[in-house]
Amino acid sequence: MPDLKAAAHATITRLCEGGHTAYYAGGCVRDILLGTEPKDYDIATSATPDEVQAIFPHSNAIGAHFGVILVQTNGYSFEIATFRHDGCYHDGRHPDQVTFSTPEDDAARRDFTANGLFQDPSNDDIIDYVQGKRDIKAKRLRAIGNPSERFQEDALRLMRAIRFATTLEFTIEPSTWTAICQHADLLAQISAERVRDEFNLIITSAHRAHGLELLTESGLMRHIIPEIYALIGCEQPPQWHPEGDVFTHTRIMLDMLTGDPPKELALAVLLHDIGKPPTYSYDQDADRIRFNGHDRVGTEMAEEILQRLKYSKQTTEDVCAMVANHMNFMNVQNMRTAKVKRFMARPTFEQEMELHRVDCASSNGFTENYDFLRSKEQEFAAEPLIPPPLINGKDLIAMGMRPGPEFSDILTLIQTEQLEGSISSREQALEYTRRHFDDQSSPSSSPSPKSKGSSAE
Repeated sequence: MPDLKAAAHATITRLCEGGHTAYYAGGCVRDILLGTEPKDYDIATSATPDEVQAIFPHSNAIGAHFGVILVQTNGYSFEIATFRHDGCYHDGRHPDQVTFSTPEDDAARRDFTANGLFQDPSNDDIIDYVQGKRDIKAKRLRAIGNPSERFQEDALRLMRAIRFATTLEFTIEPSTWTAICQHADLLAQISAERVRDEFNLIITSAHRAHGLELLTESGLMRHIIPEIYALIGCEQPPQWHPEGDVFTHTRIMLDMLTGDPPKELALAVLLHDIGKPPTYSYDQDADRIRFNGHDRVGTEMAEEILQRLKYSKQTTEDVCAMVANHMNFMNVQNMRTAKVKRFMARPTFEQEMELHRVDCASSNGFTENYDFLRSKEQEFAAEPLIPPPLINGKDLIAMGMRPGPEFSDILTLIQTEQLEGSISSREQALEYTRRHFDDQSSPSSSPSPKSKGSSAE
């Protein structure tokens, strides 16, 4: 299969052979100038949507009203947009009408100068009506034309500005930054799903901590996660958190994440201490700050925040599990082997390990619990953490026990002994059950362990 660039070039060639002007447009041109391989190629052309469809009869008129046609070439999809001039934006997102126009008009309607460039692939010439090359060279993000007008036309550009500044490491030009701050409240017009998608790109980028600062300082965070502002100035016990307040701690943690973190981990780091401000108290007897129950309160807050931003059920469950468990790491060295294995077998454990690592590294520097769990991973590596059960409910029924909620307790107890290494075979499990529950075999009885010393975790 030809590569993406070759397919894009072939698409433009067909438009040009049809007598039309066609250029690469927007982000792909910016990426080329930055020395980055584009992930996709958008194409702008003088051909009208009808003319594009005549050249590509199997195309998809996904946005014909706005002059956009989706075309496939050699297995790759390309959006082909007719050069246009936009009318008024009464919904704060889309133009009421468009007029097909010239490349210069088309560049003027775009959001930022870095995204307002065209490239002619026939000779690689850059067509620049907005001084975008200059701003890219200076690593500067500048709105095209009047910044206030650009953001009032489409409020999602507020989030895009922060995303580009974060991912490209661009400095936002002063008048553009001022307009972002002045019009931050316009973000309320945008759907939670679109805000969430831009937010994900910011908090999973390499410079996510800077993105957090920009969102917070601009006021945009008031329309994303307003609870973040309570972290600013929320003091912590200096003996455990010499780095400063909860916001500073959270920002440092985001910065310390390695690689390309999944959004669930980035969200868990961002929200792991969200419950500290409402649980803040000062213990005068101990002369220290406390946040009793902040993990529980934070889990409830995280769930509400993630549902508000329309995250999936699975993402919400994973993030809340990480927030709920982040304080349990302090207890791992005192857990029984069975409990340690269950703790490590949870689906979010590896992400929680990274959260715990940066939690400690950004504050007190303790690594004992992290190192303990890594050593346990090696110790337990020879077999599954949670092996298949040795017996099941049918075995209990065969022993004369009446089905009921106690079955779960009994089977969990057997599994605990298995995880501890006390029981290793089906025969041993059956014998253990007979020995501890042999007086519960009557159908009218409810089984309960004889010995409390062998109770489950």
